[in-house]
This record gives sequence, C-alpha cells and structure tokens, in this order.
Amino acid sequence: MVRTRLQRCTACGEYGLGTRCSECGAVMVAVSPMKYSPEDPQGSRRRKRMDVGSEEWLESLPTARKVESEEE
Repeated sequence: MVRTRLQRCTACGEYGLGTRCSECGAVMVAVSPMKYSPEDPQGSRRRKRMDVGSEEWLESLPTARKVESEEE
C-alpha cells in the first residue's frame, strides 16, 4: 500500500501516481517520507528490532567531525 500518492520513478525520475512508471515501466517509490509522530505506537518494537543501546548499534551511529584549526 502506498503511503503517499505522488510517486517517482527509480530509473528515469519521472513523477506519477501509479506503482509502475508509464514511461519506462520501472518501479515507482514515494516522494515524501512517512509522517512522524512523537507518540509513535510502534517505536518500542522498532527499537527492539534494531537492538538500540547495544555496542554494535552505538558504533554504527555517525559522529561529529573534528575541526582542525590551522595556525597562521
């Protein structure tokens, strides 16, 4: 089931409302992300599935870049 009506072709970039592109026949994907709610009813299930808090999960998180200052 499509969560948004507007779709974009993965191959040629055309926009449409169907699941297949009318130009090339490739798969169409949703243009906008799914809606976010702070009261996410499935949040606890998703965190459990992703094993949030484990060492492996912590290592996969992006880190801030260290800015090196140049002395003139």
